[in-house]
Amino acid sequence: MAEKPKKPQKLKARLPRGLEDRGPAAIAATRQMVEKIREVYERYGFEPVETPAMEFTDALGKFLPDQDRPNEGVFSFQDDDEQWISLRYDLTAPLARYVAENFDHLPKPYRSYRAGYVYRNEKPGPGRFRQFMQFDADTVGSASPAADAEMCMMAADTMEELGIKRGQYVVKVNNRKVLDGVRDAIGIADDGQWLTVMRAIDKLDRLGISGVQQLLGEGRKDESGDFTKGASLKPDDIALVIGAIEPGAEVDARLRDSKIGQEGRAELEEIGRLVAASGYGADQIRIDPSVVRGLEYYTGPVFETELLLDTKDEKGRPVRFGSVGGGGRYDGLVSRFRGEPVPATGFSIGVSRLQAALTMLGKLDTTPEFGPVVVTVFDRDRVADYQKMVAALRNAKIRAELYLGNPKNMGNQLKYADRRNSPCVIIQGSDEKDDPAGPQVLLKDLILGAELAKLEKDRDEYLQKQGEAQIKVPQAALVDEVRKILDKHGVRWH
Repeated sequence: MAEKPKKPQKLKARLPRGLEDRGPAAIAATRQMVEKIREVYERYGFEPVETPAMEFTDALGKFLPDQDRPNEGVFSFQDDDEQWISLRYDLTAPLARYVAENFDHLPKPYRSYRAGYVYRNEKPGPGRFRQFMQFDADTVGSASPAADAEMCMMAADTMEELGIKRGQYVVKVNNRKVLDGVRDAIGIADDGQWLTVMRAIDKLDRLGISGVQQLLGEGRKDESGDFTKGASLKPDDIALVIGAIEPGAEVDARLRDSKIGQEGRAELEEIGRLVAASGYGADQIRIDPSVVRGLEYYTGPVFETELLLDTKDEKGRPVRFGSVGGGGRYDGLVSRFRGEPVPATGFSIGVSRLQAALTMLGKLDTTPEFGPVVVTVFDRDRVADYQKMVAALRNAKIRAELYLGNPKNMGNQLKYADRRNSPCVIIQGSDEKDDPAGPQVLLKDLILGAELAKLEKDRDEYLQKQGEAQIKVPQAALVDEVRKILDKHGVRWH
């Protein structure tokens, strides 16, 4: 007996971890945010530029691991010429390549902004994605602390433009040169040990002084019993680090002798003076010696924008959003291509992270936008007539569509319009088409219809509004009457 042919296996539709699909409401919310950020950046004189999502791997910077296949932290592949190409990790390193390649044609200082997705080949988790959006602004060609101060002021202005008020955020500023002074004073030659020190400092907000002290020493055991190996510093060196990062702590004499550390402190004082002169208070922009920032290419001032608002997640657990943006000075990134000093500083907003925060805080409208006006098909032989109505609405800049499904059931067409969140539908049967007074159309106000569904107990109001929910108007007045319905409900139609 012949074997039955195997049924072809159905392909399983599944999304890779760390990625997300986004619908119209989320996309509209992103658009709102991006436009507000763009307005602030352009107010500061920045102009747009776009770079591709892929770059040669060596152009992305020394912070990438040096391996045979450099895929730790980045997504990489080899092209036909066996050259390594990576998806961009951030928007700063590609800008450095762009500026270096077009250096002679760009005005200096060169001020630009760009928004786009970046990609991290990291373990995904809650709120941690492999693809997410950033919005950056950079000034290349100025070594002045005024350029860094401007980034901090712009960060503060952006938060307030997005509805986060004074006292609900803070822009924290530190300087990598101060931290380099700490390294000099302790005498750490090993980059790995210094990275452990930096990571320990970065955890001050979360673990407090005692937790950082443990991580600077032999290590720390957390609540779950997991042990994190420390930097193995001596007690007097631990005291020096704590004195450098704890506000108000006495500065170790060894730090006062560090030339680079002194330089860093002078730059911080100048930034503080500039932002104060522009009217920004310490509750908006403040010096915080514990700010580290993760990327290796920072060479001077570093900044971090933190939300101070607490809220609860969908399970009622407290949530603190923390950092939603940051940046700093990276004087060596363009220089790698040019072989000459090219100072640069920049600021980046984590759009995806900030959008999640604003949504949870109720500061972003995530209600779906109204869909198009739907012209129904009452008589399938008259599709051309209905298409003409759609064209008239579109020519008047009103979003409109013809129902393209099976037209035999008007109930299904109205259900479709509901699912499209349509503000109104247009119906024309033979009675309306052949009306003695001339061709008519029925306009069904679906927004008012939804309100009627809630008025069943109030009979008089229900009967009064029922007459308004469906009206007959001359076909010649179709565009004007649709506009009236849209304007009455505040629906954006142009």
